[in-house]
Amino acid sequence: MAGNDTKQILINHTSSDCGNDVSMATETHESHLLILEDDQGRKEFSLEHPVYSLGRDRECNIRLVSQFVSRRHATLVRLPREQNSQSYYYRIVDGDAKGKSSANGLMINGRKMPAHDLKNEDEIVFGPQVRAIYYLLKNTQRSGQTDASEYDITLINPGMTEDEDIEE
Repeated sequence: MAGNDTKQILINHTSSDCGNDVSMATETHESHLLILEDDQGRKEFSLEHPVYSLGRDRECNIRLVSQFVSRRHATLVRLPREQNSQSYYYRIVDGDAKGKSSANGLMINGRKMPAHDLKNEDEIVFGPQVRAIYYLLKNTQRSGQTDASEYDITLINPGMTEDEDIEE
């Protein structure tokens, strides 16, 4: 029972900072991506909101299409990184936002876990043939700066293109 209370606290803690959704992603130059494979094929989700529900239910933010998935199978929660208040990560928690666990649980990187702080290329298995891979993409460019290779332009003098061996 104590595990369910913990899930509820984690979700309630993060839902209060909804106001910085887009600005946080812009300032950190990070993109959070979830690539999902289920009975309908492959789908990509760019994660930008503070909370996502994942499951078979049509009301879920990220719908998982499979008879082996619970209606409210998991919850993704955005949490700030301690060392950098401008950066954040996502935690996946088994079950719904109220603390009710899914029937089959979550397998993360081959281990059954009730919750996990996601890292780049973590694999989440929800059931047979239903899995997701989480990607944390970091953009190394700083705002206002451009990469010099983006403007690599070579100017050619028309006189340089003429063949000097040809006499007219």
